[in-house]
Amino acid sequence: MVSVEDALRLVLENVISPKTESVDFQVSLGRILAEDLVADRDFPPFDRVTMDGIAINFATFNEGLKTFKIQEMQAAGDEQKTLQSPKNCIEIMTGAVLPKNTDTIIRYEDLEIENGFATILAEIKQKQNVHFQGQDKLSGQVLVGKGKVINASHVAIAASIGKQNLSVRALPKIAIASSGDELVGVAEIPLSHQIRLSNVYAIVAILKKFNAAVDIFHINDTLKDSVLKIEEMLKNYDVLIFSGGVSMGKKDFIPQALSKNSVKEIFHKIAQKPGKPMWFGKNDSTIVFALPGNPVSTYLCTIKYVLPWLKNHLGVLEEKNSSVKLTEDINFKPKLNYFLQVKIQNDKGCFYATPLKHHGSGDFISLAEADGFIELPYRESGLFLKGENVDFFAI
Repeated sequence: MVSVEDALRLVLENVISPKTESVDFQVSLGRILAEDLVADRDFPPFDRVTMDGIAINFATFNEGLKTFKIQEMQAAGDEQKTLQSPKNCIEIMTGAVLPKNTDTIIRYEDLEIENGFATILAEIKQKQNVHFQGQDKLSGQVLVGKGKVINASHVAIAASIGKQNLSVRALPKIAIASSGDELVGVAEIPLSHQIRLSNVYAIVAILKKFNAAVDIFHINDTLKDSVLKIEEMLKNYDVLIFSGGVSMGKKDFIPQALSKNSVKEIFHKIAQKPGKPMWFGKNDSTIVFALPGNPVSTYLCTIKYVLPWLKNHLGVLEEKNSSVKLTEDINFKPKLNYFLQVKIQNDKGCFYATPLKHHGSGDFISLAEADGFIELPYRESGLFLKGENVDFFAI
């Protein structure tokens, strides 16, 4: 049995060769960027006007002139015009280039315009309402770093620098398999001794955040079926994830079937509750996670181990664990790390975790009320006090 810390380290150390592919920027949402997006010119690329109004030379206003003759108008998209006299102004539209010989914009709301003249009615500051060239980023600077999950703003940035195709991490092909003769399909009416499949769909939903390509299978509780199904999946997938069949029961054949298919065991059993029976291994081309079949165990192990592996494989920049405060004392004696479902409350920016009552790792209904899990590392006293900070993993 390995510790939680060693289990996570071993999971992250075992990788398959990452690949990249090129995709059209318009269909890149949610993919993992495998290159830096670099400014092809300054941002903004010119001194950009941010308000509709007039452009003036501030020095003239500062000398006491309040009324300016309107020389002409410049709209967004027009070539840059030149102020011919410091006593003139140019009517200007939002998004336009700042005219030559001007440095300040006065919005229409602060003006009175009559008979071709504009009178300034408010106090103004030099260089107001101008977004100056290169103020955001300079040409050659990184706008979005690789490892980011591409969102709508990244798509817009790609368009702004003319990147029609983006290099992204190729998605691993993942097979998720349930194990257990008590399981029936979602559309079926279960008999009194049966239950519908649900664990595999929870895993799919968790991994879908990264657009993972997933297929679902079911394995009967026989060694023969387990060996044959695993042999076929190993030929076609980069990652196998099993739910069930890894504990000490007489029909828990998954570890044995993996061994018969030359998949090397890296660890079996973790010093934690729930999720203790988890198995992890690999062969030359495939990573294998075999998770306990109890729903809460499956869910927790997916969040704690499978998802970090996928993020690491895709090069996703890792976020720090959240920290929350306990709202009550907790006493847990076994020599295990304890993961507990909690509800989170936000009190003026401080987050508090309240444990939820549940009926063990088979009570997946309790997950619907939870915001996530807290992790309580083993300590000899077994006591965790109200107000203590603990790590939190969101669902």
